[in-house]
Amino acid sequence: MIFERSLIREFSLVALAVVAVLLALILTRLLILLLGKAAGGEVLAEAVIGLIAFGVLTYLPLLLSIAAFVAVLLTLTRSFRDSEMTVWFTSGLSIAAWVKPVIRFALPIALVCAVLSLAISPWSQAQSREYQRLLESRDEVSAVTPGVFRESRQADRVFFVDKLSERDDVVNNVFVQSTHGGRLGVMVAQKGYIETVENGDRFVVLLNGRRYEGTPGTLDYRTVDFERYMLRIEPREAKKDATPPAKSLSTLDLLADPTPHNIAELHWRVSLPFSVLLMALFAVPLSFVNPRTGKSWNLVLAVLAYALYNNLLSIFQAWTAQGKVPTWVGLWPVHFAVIALLVFLLSRQMVSRRWFAFGR
Repeated sequence: MIFERSLIREFSLVALAVVAVLLALILTRLLILLLGKAAGGEVLAEAVIGLIAFGVLTYLPLLLSIAAFVAVLLTLTRSFRDSEMTVWFTSGLSIAAWVKPVIRFALPIALVCAVLSLAISPWSQAQSREYQRLLESRDEVSAVTPGVFRESRQADRVFFVDKLSERDDVVNNVFVQSTHGGRLGVMVAQKGYIETVENGDRFVVLLNGRRYEGTPGTLDYRTVDFERYMLRIEPREAKKDATPPAKSLSTLDLLADPTPHNIAELHWRVSLPFSVLLMALFAVPLSFVNPRTGKSWNLVLAVLAYALYNNLLSIFQAWTAQGKVPTWVGLWPVHFAVIALLVFLLSRQMVSRRWFAFGR
């Protein structure tokens, strides 16, 4: 019990550290990406936090899988380097004794990963797509950002505002360029705001400005000064996805519509919690350190093994979606190959240590 408690405690501490580091990297990447879109007016500033939360929930199952693997690998590698493994082996324990504490550590993580991959991550994907769809359905004026030229979706208008005034609903130094019937119109105004009339129509109201209108390449231009000018904002209807991607469908929807793409996505979701247990156990033989070959070769081999495992899962998922692999087979050949290799490595280390003890 002392042996298992000490291992599980160290596994947990290392896993928390790995999760914190990976989570910081993911948050930084998402923050930089979304802040860049917000600065360009593609995303509302108040939507950044929500999109980051949805993104973290999407990446969290894979993050937990990596954390469990790295925690077991680093803990047992340190034990080999500090000769703690030698003490445990001389006390009568074999390499198989590490299987039980590793399973006790990885099983709760696998259960959490199962809940995330089967329910929460698809929900976050669907909510993120819905959020993006609603943002894309905004009218042109709502997407205007101070200091940034913004073109309408029909490419017939360009908006620019210099800065916000003390009131959040009023902007200063407004520039609007529009094209209608082959004539170019340019308007500049000191101030502008949005007004909603009784029937629900929305207008951009420009105050104290000037309008230039004419045909490019000719002298047919006229200038009009105005105190108040109103531009109607055309409403846009939010478009619904005709065929939402499999990643944003719930697990029940995947089962209800067993197409190759949906079954491939279902295999991937099931493989994530299964890979937590499998790779945590696979880290046990990979953590062996041979002093004659250097102290870092096992870490390099472990990284290559994990990358190869995940790439093979992605390849088999793509083959399943394309129909090259039967849907009932899916990703299981990769799992069975890793299980066979794991049994071989564990039995090899157990046999070699028995021969060593017998020789002594």
